[in-house]
Order: sequence, then structure tokens, then C-alpha cells
Amino acid sequence: MSATGTAEPARRIDTAEPARRIDTVDDAAELLAAGVLAALPGWVERCVVEACERAGVAAAGLSEQARAAGEHCAAAIGPPLRALLATDVDQQHSTPLSVLRGAVRFPTQVLADGGVPAPDRDDFVASRFPDDPYGLTPASFADIDPELGPVGIAWGAAKAFEVLQRRRSAEPARRDDTAEPARRDDTAEPARRDDTAEPARRDEAEGMR
Repeated sequence: MSATGTAEPARRIDTAEPARRIDTVDDAAELLAAGVLAALPGWVERCVVEACERAGVAAAGLSEQARAAGEHCAAAIGPPLRALLATDVDQQHSTPLSVLRGAVRFPTQVLADGGVPAPDRDDFVASRFPDDPYGLTPASFADIDPELGPVGIAWGAAKAFEVLQRRRSAEPARRDDTAEPARRDDTAEPARRDDTAEPARRDEAEGMR
């Protein structure tokens, strides 16, 4: 177990050039889920270490608890995360990051049980994150692991592309102007302006003289 920046995470995420491995939003979702679940145990351990360092408390005594909590975290977060990512993009009413924020309870419990004092927080932060007294809530995928940053961006781009393609494919039905030529058809105009009967009327007039 190590603090951020002092050692590599215990589990590595295979995210090399993710864009080349992503053909669909499902590909991106699978890559994101696999990366997150691989990173969560190490994230929990680093959260405990860093919170202890800020409080001036030795983290060594909590290493075993932090390791176990990390495993439990991945096991608990995995199903709801995969369920969300497997949902059709038009039916996703939450985000993967929202699911990940629920993982805060695992390092928080280790710290609280270990008697680590929580830092002072301003009223706004405390009201927004009442269940995060140690300030561990991730603001982005990169907060879980830096290598997850580009993976999260790739997933977001793939989802946006899928949504855009669906909207574009629906556009012709909503803006169909195929009936327009019929409404603007002037092909009958010559019939209304037909003067071919004029000579006959003039001939009749000549005969009456």
C-alpha cells in the first residue's frame, strides 16, 4: 500500500491507446468497467493512506483493513456499474461516476473504525457530501486512477456519438418534405391558361357577319 505518486498501483489497467480498441459504445463500456474494477482496491488503500497522512496518523495499522475493504468495494460496485453501462444509452438516467461515488463508504468506514480524525470542512461541502467526512469523493475517473481519465473520455465520446447517430437517423421522418412537390406542382397551370379554343370562337364570329 502506498500514497499517490510514491508507487505504481498494485493492479495495472490495460488502456494503451483505447481509441483503437473501441468500435462501439459497448466496447467503450466494457473497457471502462474493467478498468474501474481493477483500480478500485488500490484506490481504497490510497484513500486510507492519504487521509491518515493528512491527520498525522500512522497508516500501517490499517493496511490489512484497507486491503480487505478494497476487495469488498470492487465486489459491491461491480454489479451496479456494469448494469448501468449495459443499459441502452437512451435509458441511462445516471452516470458511472455517480455509481463510483458510492464507493466512498469503504475507505470511510476503515478510517472511522480506526479512529482517524476527519478534517474540518466548510458548510457547503459538508452539506453536499454528508457521507464523506474525509473528502474522498472522486471528481473524475482520473481520481480513481490517472489511467482511467482517457478511458472515461473515450466512453463519453462513444456514447455521445451513438446518441447523435440515432438523432440524425430520426431526422428525415420528422422533417420529411417529400409531399412538397405535390403542393407546389404547377403542372396544371397550362390547362388553366389554355387559349387553344380562341381561334374557334373567332371563326364563329366571322361566320355570323
